[in-house]
Amino acid sequence: MNGPASLGRMLLVLGAILAGVGLLLVLSERFPWLRLGRLPGDLSVEREHYRFYFPLGTSILLSVILSLVLWLLGRRGR
Repeated sequence: MNGPASLGRMLLVLGAILAGVGLLLVLSERFPWLRLGRLPGDLSVEREHYRFYFPLGTSILLSVILSLVLWLLGRRGR
């Protein structure tokens, strides 16, 4: 399936994924255990005139989720 219908479906899936991420970000205010950017494994160093933050745990979690979603979408296209 090529053409506008295929592009439309892909845009709908992408929109649903973005809406899901947006919902997670909104809900993260109410649930402290869901806060992205403050997960175990995120590195934070604060000194008097220096602040370093590297969201390693968050990056790994988002990478795993995105890889799973893309893998599932790829299998569906076969």
